[in-house]
Order: sequence, then structure tokens, then C-alpha cells
Amino acid sequence: MTGPGATTTNYAGDSAFVGVQAATVHDVHIYSSSPDASPAEKFEIGVSLLDGGVPGKARQLIREAVMAGLKGNRVCFHWQLALVSGRARQEMPDEDLALLRRAPEMCQVSGGDAWADGVKTVCRLLEAAQQPDADLRPLLKDFDGLGDPQRSMILRHLELFLEGSLKDQMWHRATAHAREHQMARDRSVRVWKFFEPDPIPPRTREPLPPDVTTGTWVKAAVATAVFTVAVLHIGYLLVQGLQGFALLAYLASIAGGYGAARSGLEWRFRIERIRAKDAERRISWIGPSRAPAGGFARKVDQRFSYYFGKYLPRNMSRDAWMAETAGIRKKLRDEIVDVYREKRIGVERIIWLIRHQASTIRKQWENGTLWSYRQELATPLTTKALTIIGLIVLAMGAARAVESAIQIAPVSASRSVLLALLTGAVSTLTWKHILLERRRYKEDCSENDQRKQEYKQAYERWREKLTDAPSDPEMAAWLDCDRKVLLDEALRHYGLTMSDMIAYAFIESPVPRARRACVKNGPLRYTRYRLLLFLLTTDGVRQLSVELDFEQGTFHGWNRTNYRYESVAAVRVHQKDDEERRFELALVNGERINAEVMVSEEELDANEPLDLITEATLDASGIHHTLHVMEGVAAEGKKWLTQERRRRTERKYSLR
Repeated sequence: MTGPGATTTNYAGDSAFVGVQAATVHDVHIYSSSPDASPAEKFEIGVSLLDGGVPGKARQLIREAVMAGLKGNRVCFHWQLALVSGRARQEMPDEDLALLRRAPEMCQVSGGDAWADGVKTVCRLLEAAQQPDADLRPLLKDFDGLGDPQRSMILRHLELFLEGSLKDQMWHRATAHAREHQMARDRSVRVWKFFEPDPIPPRTREPLPPDVTTGTWVKAAVATAVFTVAVLHIGYLLVQGLQGFALLAYLASIAGGYGAARSGLEWRFRIERIRAKDAERRISWIGPSRAPAGGFARKVDQRFSYYFGKYLPRNMSRDAWMAETAGIRKKLRDEIVDVYREKRIGVERIIWLIRHQASTIRKQWENGTLWSYRQELATPLTTKALTIIGLIVLAMGAARAVESAIQIAPVSASRSVLLALLTGAVSTLTWKHILLERRRYKEDCSENDQRKQEYKQAYERWREKLTDAPSDPEMAAWLDCDRKVLLDEALRHYGLTMSDMIAYAFIESPVPRARRACVKNGPLRYTRYRLLLFLLTTDGVRQLSVELDFEQGTFHGWNRTNYRYESVAAVRVHQKDDEERRFELALVNGERINAEVMVSEEELDANEPLDLITEATLDASGIHHTLHVMEGVAAEGKKWLTQERRRRTERKYSLR
């Protein structure tokens, strides 16, 4: 971890922290409920929200469940924590304080299971927090005897509600727990998977059907029929004239023509197949994309350029590789744009396919199979030989047969020969087109089926790799550990204890170019955070800004500044029509501290109402508690210290 030795500098400026990458929204419904959800369903969603660091919505749903008659020890424990989570005692409305006192009674807590023990421990902790002279040893011993998840949940959610020596004791336990679990459950090798979008199954463009019209079939049928009649008439003349040798030559020419047609058609197909594949690769440069900026096609262009530029063959420059694969990229790009161009499909969901294609092309280049179709489609010598021999036999046999037929019946034989030549040429060209198109379609279908199977295997491999992606509550728990570790580092740096704090507050915001993702209706999570920490002491405000690499759990770019309470001129949150929210703290010397806590609608790619993401993100960011604290400082100055102590005294919590 970097940081403890960082220099102290002013952290303020007119530039806000803004991310640029659109969000991935996972279709995971742990925070979603139907309008007619039962109390039990609302409670479970509330529990998930509490675990996900969204206490505001959790309070609402758990309260609705309790008011609808849901009872039990587990219900009471989670309701208690939801009521106190993320806010200090003086922030709570009188109604919530009353509900907190009555929670065990309303939920009819009974028995001695782990949840009941948790409820009793919460009650004792809240009472002891207001008794400075109380003997904490029995209470802490009972707390240490609690099992998980009760113990870890209390450490996570109750810290703002405690005071005095109890606050210090619980803080030591909380930081020890945070350091132990900060990188637990393979965080460093799993976090990136949360930001990978749910992949969409592979699609391929169906091959074009054979380009054979009804007119082509009619032409082929008529020409073939006339040709057959003309050829049969020539044979009839030879039989009638008892020309045995000429008849054998006639039959040989038919056999030679048939053999030449079969092998010649195979030869022609292979030539055209190679030409078609070569044409795809012959493009050496692709000009600037004409796709609209920000559209799906342009994003596909960018991803192809990125991944083909990333997956370079060994000992090959990027420019040379991009020129060499221009035609292949265009073909693959056009196919993806064609089959995936839908409003609700973001390009992030098919990046796995683009990456697989780029990787496959590189492997084919390196193992020498990218151009192997030329060898596979090369016409065998036997095929060429059969074609040439067949044509020779056809020509020689036909010449001998025609010569004899004309001698027997000059007029009718000449007419039949002329018809045979004309209709033979037409039928040959027509049938060549039909048969080549049918063969082309068959081969295209075969290659397409092979690609479908290949893509399906790649898709399943990618899905398998993402199966252990962390859940949103796991992400929230790791972030909570990061906050506690950072706060502990700040306290150590300033030589303070938790009981020295009048108050403290966090704000989380994304850094530029941070990836972002969320589950349905959940808060946005980021790969890199800017954490803004305010420590309010008797001497003034200690402010700390640090960048968090969430994947590695490390802090970078430490900036510290101190100022008196009278230096705070204003605290506000700017809200635009597109739901963008910006926290701004203005000092009397003109400095401004900005933090972008919610991005604009244009930067999101979410298939759900933006207000749901906004509500959850703001709730999880700490903005509400921070505003409560810093607005009080801005309004009251140093008098805030006295007023805060008075408010704490007036907000005594009692179970009596």
C-alpha cells in the first residue's frame, strides 16, 4: 500500500472527477422486486441492499416488511442495522429513533439463536455508547463471542452510532477485520470479472441462398431438352446408317463430355472459391469509418482496431498487421454489425467475440494456416487431367460422329449439329451457374456451421471464466474494508483516535477512464475510485484525497490539506437535467473541491430507468452523510462543534 509517507498538498480545483466509459448493467435481480411482492420478498431484497451498501433503500423495504407483519429475530437484527447504517444518531429522525427502540418488541424477538444474540448485542452497544463510565469488558467479551455474519455486520454498520472509549474498542476490531478481509476471496483475480458485461450468445450471418431465379431454371430446362433432342437425333442417324465405328465414337464423346463436365465443374469451383477468399484479403487499407460517431457500428470499428492491434503476431509491426488483415477485419466487422445491430445490444456484450476473432486470426497467421485454404482448394492434377482428357475425347468423338451423320443426312444432321452447339453452350453455362451456386451455398453452410460451433465453444469458455465473478454485496464489502483501512491510515498519520473525531465523512467518485458496472437497480461500481475523506476534529477539518485501485486494493496519489471551520464558505450538490450530480465544497479563499458522484445519462448504457441507478449510487457514495456534516460546518462555522455536542446530548438513545 502506498501513502503513509505522501506529501501534504492542497487538493482543490475547478476540474471534477469524471469517468468516460459507459456502464455495464448485469441482469441480476437481487435488488429488484415486483409491485405485489410479499413482506418476506421485500425483506430479503432489503437485506441484499444492506449488504450492498445501500442503507437508505434497505431501511424503506425492511420497514415496509415489518409494518406488514413480518417478525422474527433475523428480521429485527437487520432492521436495527438498517436504521443506524450510514448515519450518525443526530441525523436520525425522531420516528426512526423510536422504531429503533421498539424494534425487538415489534419483531417479537425470542429464543437464544445467533440472530437473537445479535439483537441483544446491538441493544447493549447502543446503550453502552452513552455511558462513559460503563464497564465494557463483559459487553466486548460477549461481542467477541458472536459468530459471523452477526459480528462482521455490526462492525460494518454500527460505527457512526458509537462514541467514547467503546468507539475506540470497536474501531480496533473493525480495522483488524477490514485488513484481514480486504483482499479475501481472491479479490485481485476476480474483481475485473464484475466489470465484464454479460456476454450475448454468438450469431453468424446466414449464407446467401443460391442465386438461381425461376428464369434460370426455365432456360436450363428448355436448352437441355432441345440439346438432348438434337444429340439423340444425331445418334439416330448413325444407327440408321449402320455406322458402327462412328456410333462408338459418338458414345465415347458423350462419356468424355460427362467426365469433362464433372471434373471441369470441380476445377472451376475451386478456382472461384480461391478468388473469392483472396478478394476478402486483397483490401490493403480501410478508409475512415462512415458510421455515425457514438453509434453501434463505429464502436464495433473501434473494438476491431483495438483488439487486432493488441493481438499482434510475433515480430510484426502493428501497421503491417493491420494492413495485412484489413480485408478479414472488414468481413468480420460487417457481419457483426449486421447480425447484432439492435438497440438494446451494447457492443460491450460482444467484445468477447471480437477478441476471440482477433486472437484466432493471429494464431492462424503464426501457425501458417491463415492462407491454408489455397492448398486445401488447389485443384488436384487428376482432376485437371480428367478434364483435359474428357474434352479431347469429346472433341474427337463428336467430330467423327458429326462427320458420319452429315454424310448420311446432310440437311437434318447439319440442323441438329447447329442446335446442339447453340443449346449445348446455353445449357452448359446455365447449369454451370446453377451447380456452382448450389455448391457454393453448401460449402458456405458447412463453413458457417463450423464457425457457429467454434464461436459457441469460445462463448461457453468465456461464460465459464466469468462464473466466479463477485456479487455486488462482495464488491460493497471490499469497498467498505478499503474505506476503513484508509480511515485508519489517516488517523495514524494525524495521531488521532476514533474518539477524537467529532465526525468524519466519505465521498466516492470515479476517476477518469474508470470502468463502471452495476447490477440491476444497484449502485455503480468502479475499477478506480477517488475517495475524499473529511475528518472533523476540535482543531478543524483534515481533508484527504486518494485514488483507489479497486482491483488491487491499493491507494495512490495521496493529497492532504487542513483548514479551519471558518474557511468553509459553501457546500452544495449541482444536479443537471440528465441526473449528473457534482459535490462542491467552496472555501473562503476561492478554492473549490469537486467530486463527480453521478455521471450523466449519456455516459450510461443501462436498460433501466436512470433514476434507479442514481438513487442507489448516491445512497452508496456517502453523499447524504457528508452533506449533513459539511453543510452544518458551512452554516455554523466553529460554532458547529458546540452545536454538534448539544445535538448529541439531545438525541440520547434509550431502550427504556
